[in-house]
Amino acid sequence: MNSDNFNLSEKIVSPSYIRQGSQARRGHEQLIRQLLEQGKCPEEGWSESTVELFLNELAVMDSNNFLGNCGVGEREGRVASSLVARRHYRLIHGIGRSGDIAAIQPKAAGSSLLNKLTNSVVLDVLKLAGVRSVASCFVVPMATGMSLTLCFLTLRHRRPKARYIIWPRIDQKSCFKSMITAGFEPVVVENVLEGDELRTDLEAVERKIEELGAENILCVHSTTSCFAPRVPDRLEELSCLCSKHDIPHIVNNAYGVQSSKCMHLIQQGARVGRIDAFVQSLDKNFMVPVGGAIIAGFDESFIQEISKMYPGRASASPSLDVLITLLTLGVSGYKKYLSERKEIYSFLAEQLKSLASAHGERLLHTPHNPISLAMSLDGLQANSDKAVTQLGSMLFTRQVSGARVIPLGKEQTVSGHTFRGFMSHSDSYPCPYLNAASAVGITREDVTVCIKRLDKCLKTLKKEGGTAKNSSPVSSSNQEVSIGDTLSPHRYIK
Repeated sequence: MNSDNFNLSEKIVSPSYIRQGSQARRGHEQLIRQLLEQGKCPEEGWSESTVELFLNELAVMDSNNFLGNCGVGEREGRVASSLVARRHYRLIHGIGRSGDIAAIQPKAAGSSLLNKLTNSVVLDVLKLAGVRSVASCFVVPMATGMSLTLCFLTLRHRRPKARYIIWPRIDQKSCFKSMITAGFEPVVVENVLEGDELRTDLEAVERKIEELGAENILCVHSTTSCFAPRVPDRLEELSCLCSKHDIPHIVNNAYGVQSSKCMHLIQQGARVGRIDAFVQSLDKNFMVPVGGAIIAGFDESFIQEISKMYPGRASASPSLDVLITLLTLGVSGYKKYLSERKEIYSFLAEQLKSLASAHGERLLHTPHNPISLAMSLDGLQANSDKAVTQLGSMLFTRQVSGARVIPLGKEQTVSGHTFRGFMSHSDSYPCPYLNAASAVGITREDVTVCIKRLDKCLKTLKKEGGTAKNSSPVSSSNQEVSIGDTLSPHRYIK
């Protein structure tokens, strides 16, 4: 409805009523105008009606929704199912063009505008979350692992002689496979034990740089968010090493946006040394469906270079999901989630510490990990060799998801490389343990119910001597890990 249509409407319905309706619409349009002018996340969240009005306005700008459009090409935004069309708000053309995921599509002005605005809003949120000097970012419709691969492939053109990626060990498959998929040889650097924490061995990293030669190293691949007792890498020191030896630095910040500590590490690393790009997941940080990530950095030209490396057009679904979410939450809504997560982290730590004490265990001291916690399972291990792995199965069948039970001595082969003590980030961590995390969106009720069910499981295992009846055979420990995943062999340096 434009002003002419409102004027015509006054001939049909009382002008005072029409003017009231016109003023209401202008309220929606004012919010949209501010978004277009500023390109920033609104301070207060929009109503669903404003979001839907905006998306419908974008959709009618795409050629597949033109009233008189006649498409004779091979890709004309045709959709057989009306349900699918509504699911995507009729934004069918995706984002980018064959040569650049950030390029404008002549046939899809609305989808192109969606893409540009999403990247701008996400950049604003990254700055608000703590990386104030980030220069550029883009949303890519791939999860964290493949997004890291895209970064490594881009660096290949800058460092064609490089063969190795230096990687402080973190026992998570996708970040390891991201290096293999890109065609490089990971140089696994074991962590050092400091108290209960596993921390970056800086001396070992520098020794590897000197041993292999800086010109043969593609980059250092570091990590922020991780499972305790591993803690975020020493990003400032690694960044200085990378700057000193002129080696690129890629940071896996998978679920670190929700942590002010992780974001501060990235900001400081870029300030004192070198960070070329940092990658984060959309679903873990913004509570949207799996399938997207944000690639960000401090050199706009390098981030553009990465976006141009993506072959072909791309799905707009991740961009659409995160834009809807951030417009609905606004800055205040997202900050509220982050604040609640931090508060519940303290609550979870208190509850786990109390439970551990009641069962003769202890909460591992990992103050440098702002998201994940770990509780020892020494007593359970003493009862029975199978008790620790049995606990994982019991929790899973009692609908406690996300808790990870890590036994001693497990071996796992990933892409031809065998990790001893897999999932513990160390060849020989001193004790078995259980992980729990306070991630964005968690509630106090989640913690209370988890602790209650964990308490019952521990009591049952002790009562029955470490072997509980009627537990599920689904998994021996960590429900999210598939044991024995052996792929084609590669050569590694360790």
